[in-house]
Amino acid sequence: MKRWMSQGWKALAAGWLVSLACLATTAQAQNLTIEITRGSDQATPIAIVPFEFSGQGGLPQDVAQIVSDDLEHSGQFSPLSRSALVSLPSSSEDVFYDDWKRVDARYLVVGKIEPQGNQYRIQYELMDILGGKRMLGETLTSSDGNLRASAHYISDQIFEAITGIRGAFSTRIAYVAASGTGDNARYALYVADADGHNGQQVLSSDDPILSPAWSPDGQKIAYVSFESGNSAIYVQNASTGERLRLTSFRGINGAPAWSPDGRKLAMSLSKDGQPEIYVMNLATRQLTRLTTNPAIETEPDWSPDGQSLIFTSDRSGAPQLYRMSATGGQAERVTFTGNYNSDGRFSPDGKTLFMVTRDGSGYHVAKQELDTGRVTVLTDSRWDESPSVAPNGTMVIFATQQGAQGVLGAVSSDGRASFRLPSAQGDVREPAWSPFLN
Repeated sequence: MKRWMSQGWKALAAGWLVSLACLATTAQAQNLTIEITRGSDQATPIAIVPFEFSGQGGLPQDVAQIVSDDLEHSGQFSPLSRSALVSLPSSSEDVFYDDWKRVDARYLVVGKIEPQGNQYRIQYELMDILGGKRMLGETLTSSDGNLRASAHYISDQIFEAITGIRGAFSTRIAYVAASGTGDNARYALYVADADGHNGQQVLSSDDPILSPAWSPDGQKIAYVSFESGNSAIYVQNASTGERLRLTSFRGINGAPAWSPDGRKLAMSLSKDGQPEIYVMNLATRQLTRLTTNPAIETEPDWSPDGQSLIFTSDRSGAPQLYRMSATGGQAERVTFTGNYNSDGRFSPDGKTLFMVTRDGSGYHVAKQELDTGRVTVLTDSRWDESPSVAPNGTMVIFATQQGAQGVLGAVSSDGRASFRLPSAQGDVREPAWSPFLN
């Protein structure tokens, strides 16, 4: 597991790699399957009626079901089961609001899909049942291959219309899958939809791949690869596969993190001794060293305004989070609750830190409000690591274990809802949530 060790970052990295190799079984998974582990008792009831299809046969994707799944996985909504639907309207004109009030639906989604040549015309509407009015309606076109993407788009629009928060269902995640054991271990970097579907392998290697991080425009991924026999930081175009090696210094080259403007990359390098925080100007490749300390300094993350960095250091004797100016200077300790806090990640508004904390029951994802210092533990699993925050701040994805299998977990930012995304064939680790893609 990716755990801090008193012997230092190098021992940490070694243990991390052994864990990935020992837990792995296959890297051929194309989809992750969401398993809800905890629903929110404050989720809003919503009815999503199967979209009427006027073509021959059936559709390759159940658009309404994908929308229902998206909204349920957000933790904000509780969709009615299809057996509980009182009728099957396909437009707002066919909706009798009192019928839906009797089943306690707060909102209703209806729609219809019509074939148009080799494409589909999708029309959907959102109704406010208590208000007795139509809130949203739109018509869009889609091909067979884009029906799932169209469903995620619809989910985004519904989510924002009701909550006022931009939906993140059309974003993507990156993760690492491992296969084999020992000398036969192989590693692969995947990119998938935010719900784990449509996984596409973008890199395969006989050597470990670690710490994927999306560029702010969602076009590139920085990561650590050991393919040359030592750690090195690469940047790869997620669509074309074109890639560039940025660092391959002796020792540790790790934990890349993009600046919000995409012009710089923070990282942890041990080329001058202990691991320290550096920032690289991507245009010039010039490195600026930010920390000078005999402790281990790693896992940087930029504040949303680009003015400061958070990082993990054991300068106090145990891993804690520190903050400093992006141009260097004095570092200020941020976390004080417990004796282990690491892998800090800013919320999109910069007001909250998500992190891994340790207590008597294990390692958990937690959050700390920066203005008050209040810490809330969000997960009850025992081996959580590598948190990554959705671009709208409503969810956190992380790596954890389910029995002996490595899986991805996700938890709402209030901790009320959670789910897991195991692979049917093996282990997955190192999740990274993309930014908004447009």
